[in-house]
Amino acid sequence: MFHFIFDRKINGHPYPNLAPEISLHNGYHGLGMMYPFVIPLRILYYAQDHDFPVNISYIYEDIPENAFYPIGLHFFNFDIDYFQLLSDKVKDLCRNGALKILFYYHEGDSPYDEEKRLEYLCHKNNLPLDCYVFISGNTVADNLKRFVYFADHELFYWRNSVIWNRKSMDGNTYHENRRNKQFTMLSRIHKNWRATITSQFHRLGLLDSSVWSYNMVDGGAGDCLITDNPLRIKAFKGLQDYINSFLSGAPYACDTLSSTEHNSHWTYVPEHYSDSYCSLVLETLYDADGSGGSFLTEKTFKPIRHAHPFILFGPPNSLAILRSLGYRTFDDIIDNRYDLDTDNTKRFIKSTIQVKRLHKKDMHEWFLSAKDDILHNQDLFLSSKYDRLNKLYQKIIGKQ
Repeated sequence: MFHFIFDRKINGHPYPNLAPEISLHNGYHGLGMMYPFVIPLRILYYAQDHDFPVNISYIYEDIPENAFYPIGLHFFNFDIDYFQLLSDKVKDLCRNGALKILFYYHEGDSPYDEEKRLEYLCHKNNLPLDCYVFISGNTVADNLKRFVYFADHELFYWRNSVIWNRKSMDGNTYHENRRNKQFTMLSRIHKNWRATITSQFHRLGLLDSSVWSYNMVDGGAGDCLITDNPLRIKAFKGLQDYINSFLSGAPYACDTLSSTEHNSHWTYVPEHYSDSYCSLVLETLYDADGSGGSFLTEKTFKPIRHAHPFILFGPPNSLAILRSLGYRTFDDIIDNRYDLDTDNTKRFIKSTIQVKRLHKKDMHEWFLSAKDDILHNQDLFLSSKYDRLNKLYQKIIGKQ
């Protein structure tokens, strides 16, 4: 059982710790964009979805054993002193070991940088270094003393596709009819490495019989988030000029959804999966902030949910994460050794070879050979995530 301590309740529900008080007429919409950029605790929603026990107490009540004061982060801001924002009572409870801060962060930023910053803030605020536990979406978190890894986006997309979109409970279902497209490759926000991959596939003709998109190239958030390119463009003769030309013609759409609908995680186009054979997944990060870790988002869990094989374009060892979660990665019909290469450019070249190989064949029989793995993955995704939450609980308790 999770024991969470909150400062206050509003309308009978715990209000996110450290958050400014806002009108809840539209729920918590916009809260994450207000200082200090915190959001509601996702674990509470997941626990409700999967019947995992949670005990809620408040700072003015008796504090149970193994209690955590949770802070949900929209993003980790290195300019904020999170500990300074705590009440004196919370800090005193942390100093005497009666309470620990629990940072919950679903993104894949480098835990090494976050650890360094939090250690500095502990010293600054006269708090013990073990006063907190940090949950991260980056796999290297498990290598750090006070950090743990959790595949948040699996439960996040479960919630979005099952709770918020009841229609998706019926599809996409597996079918064995012939399909009109080879691949589905979707890109909502421009990033330089995504432009590199999509442009290369475009000029090689690999997208000629595919469902694909490339949107939001005019100052979207991705431009600001990642300004460098982990792929060495000079390794591909003439590609930079092709990228410039490709982007000048953007955006490229494959449906009629608005940009708001594209950003709605419970909205999807069934035909993107039912009328093509394989997803080419452009993940959020390609090198996980240079940390050496891996990071998966709902982009990877969408083809799993919607009955698709996939090739991933993301950090190394992304497929290893999926296997550790119990998913199958189609190793019998795709040479997935690309996933092991830590050199970003070489990994892209190796994965491109697999796309070329599939592009040359009649993919229908190839798809049929993947039936058992497709259905296994879909069933596993739809199953209860109680055990996932229990393992997370054991991990954070073990960090005390």
